[in-house]
Amino acid sequence: MSKASIIPKPVAEYDLRLLRIFKAVVENGGFAAAEKQLGVTRSTISIHMTNLEARMQLKLCVRGRGGFALTEDGQAVYHAAISLFDSLDDFSLIVGTLGKELSGELTILCSDQLDKEKQLKLAQVIQQIHDQSPNLHLVLDTDSINNIEKLLLKDKAHIGLFPSYQSIEGLSYENIHSEPIYLCCAKEHPFFKVKDSEITADALAKAPAIHPGIDIDNEGREQLKKLNLAAKAYQFDTRKSMILSGRYLGYMPQGYIQRELTEGDIRIIQPQTLTYQFDLSMVHKKFPREVAKVELVKEIVNKVFKD
Repeated sequence: MSKASIIPKPVAEYDLRLLRIFKAVVENGGFAAAEKQLGVTRSTISIHMTNLEARMQLKLCVRGRGGFALTEDGQAVYHAAISLFDSLDDFSLIVGTLGKELSGELTILCSDQLDKEKQLKLAQVIQQIHDQSPNLHLVLDTDSINNIEKLLLKDKAHIGLFPSYQSIEGLSYENIHSEPIYLCCAKEHPFFKVKDSEITADALAKAPAIHPGIDIDNEGREQLKKLNLAAKAYQFDTRKSMILSGRYLGYMPQGYIQRELTEGDIRIIQPQTLTYQFDLSMVHKKFPREVAKVELVKEIVNKVFKD
């Protein structure tokens, strides 16, 4: 019968110290490599590791000619230690912000470059965030929807702005803008000078077209079924470039192509039938680590975008 761990419940400060040393050893790849980070000698690290293994009654690592390696138990303890220290950091972060002015980073991520109207609205959002919490370090960037979702769930971002064609467990979605999206072609495309009434369903089914690269809603999927999806572009700016090549049809919101429509570089095809709705959502983690920052942005975005 194996011996039981003698680490007390709750975990003592001494055990936390040993676990921090263990974590540093693992992340540096061995005792020698961890010396500089920990500021102690290899022999001292070895003593601490021996004490930790004795207290846990577990063999955590092996050393030899093959180098440093974790045992199966060591891997489990390492991952548990990461979760433990993350929880302690979360607690410190939350308590440290209570009753104080917001500070630190506030990260907002968009999946697409915004058209002029939305850029102006986002500028108002940024203005109000700065005026209310001038100590915040604002980070505004673009990324793929998939990456934004991951960053939100990991509390590496606070707010995402992207189309909510699917719902991910753990995230909350709020529609902040809706507009129709239309099938377009550029002036070098064969359809550009053809009347809508002369562009048949068969012709549409043969012309190369662009898939948006994400799983859109049912209305949009029905529209895409009519096309020859021969290319893919996840973001509106790259999709517009493909359309402007004159080789592809593609769906775009009018706000993103207004200048090209005005200048005669792009036209909309059969706007009464070849259209579906584009919804832009504000997305955040349901139970975020930094609640106050998320609530600040939510309040301002709702005020600005829904006015």
